[in-house]
Formats: sequence, C-alpha cells, structure tokens
Amino acid sequence: MFDRLIAWLRRTWASRATSRSRTSGKPTSSNGASSFHLWWDLPEIPLREVSVTLEVARPPAVNELYFFAVQASFMRRVERFGGAHLGLQWNPRYPRNRAVNWGGYDEFGAILPGTRSPLPSQPNDPNTRNYPWEPGHQYRLRIGPASASTTGQIAWPGVITEVASGETVVVRELLTGGDALRGPVVWMEVFAECGHPTVVIRWSDLVAVTTDGTELRPKSCRTAYQTYQRGGCTNTASGATGSAFVQRTNTERLTPADTLLTLD
Repeated sequence: MFDRLIAWLRRTWASRATSRSRTSGKPTSSNGASSFHLWWDLPEIPLREVSVTLEVARPPAVNELYFFAVQASFMRRVERFGGAHLGLQWNPRYPRNRAVNWGGYDEFGAILPGTRSPLPSQPNDPNTRNYPWEPGHQYRLRIGPASASTTGQIAWPGVITEVASGETVVVRELLTGGDALRGPVVWMEVFAECGHPTVVIRWSDLVAVTTDGTELRPKSCRTAYQTYQRGGCTNTASGATGSAFVQRTNTERLTPADTLLTLD
C-alpha cells in the first residue's frame, strides 16, 4: 500500500512539473541562462569539419547576453577530448554588443588553450573577440579542418566568413588531443528574461565532412530544450521553414522536445 502511494505521488509530481511554465522573469538555472538545441541528424561517424550559415533575423532588444553557436565534440577513436562552440554573441561587454566566440572545454571541464586571435577584444577575453556582425547578414561558421600544432597537440580553427563580402577570419585555433569531430549541434543560449522581446535566428546550409572526405548535408535536426525543472524558459521554440531551421524566444512552442524537423 505504501509503495503504491509513493508511486502515485511521484507520477503526480512528474505530471505537474511537466505542465509548469516559465514565460517571464529570469531563468533559474545555475548559470542564469536558458538554452535550446538542434541536433544534426547524422550517423555517428568521425568528422573532419562542420559548417553552417547563421543569420540573426531579429536581434535582441535588451542589454543582456545572447549566444548563437555551432558546437561539436572532439574525439580520437572512442576517447573523448571535450568540445567547443563557435558563434556570434550579443554581448554588453563589447562595442555595439557585437562579438564572436570560439572556445570550449576539455574532457575534465577545463578551458581549452589556444592560439592568439587576430581580432581585438575590448575586455581582453581570449575566446570572445570584437566582431561587427549585423542583423540580416549571413555568416558562415566553420570548425576545422585540424592540423598539427607546435605543442604536439591538434589545432582546431574556428573560422567565420561574412557571406556577402567573402571576408574571412580565423578567430583562433583551439588545442586538444582530439583528431576528429562528432555530434554537431546548433543552439541559442539566452541570459535575458523569458518575456523579453522575441529574438529570431536562422540556420541554413548545414555541412559535415567525414574524415575520408565525404560531404554530408543533413536536412533534418532533432529539437531539445532546457526544461522547466532545469531552469529553462518554456516559451522558446525551434522550427523548420523553407531552407532554414529557425529558433525563436518568447513565442509559442509548437514543436516539443525530441521532434525531428526536416527542411523542404
């Protein structure tokens, strides 16, 4: 009898927790952010580079940190060497809130070392640099291909290209023991209130290149959201429209977690 009561209480709590919402106020996660992801629909094979085009279609309107990035894990055979993310930031510490970030962590959670960036950084952050991106412009983000470094580790470049002008810059190279990439994903991380004005970003032209040189162009991604229980906003949403995957804040969520989105 007691066991059945405990089971009923757990089911009741889980049902109520699932139905709870957070559409205003700050996220309550440990880092003060709410994030949501689109996992690329790819086989689990080693990759030598990944790239994607990012457009900030509707920029933030408040003086809070927003981060839009592509991320991948570093591997050598079955051994993991952490991972890293490359993307644009709306960052109040930088000129006109514009910045680019290429940074990550090793398998123990320590920040990955890297080469010196050619871009300036107003607060002197090695991973986050001044970058004058503009809303409505397209930017090609590319991780890799890697090369041997003078330290004996493997150097992974994070490269950004403004599509219209073709202007390209290597943000820096990160140093790790991993010689391949796995598990690419794009995401938005938001440190603003859940009810702040809607921000819209578009991801298109996803490309992964395997270690044998085969080019893969995934047309599907799987949704994931930071849950209410983990402090996330429940009014973020990902969708697919035309040739792009679209992520929005402060909107109705029509595609729940673990939905496979496919482009036309």
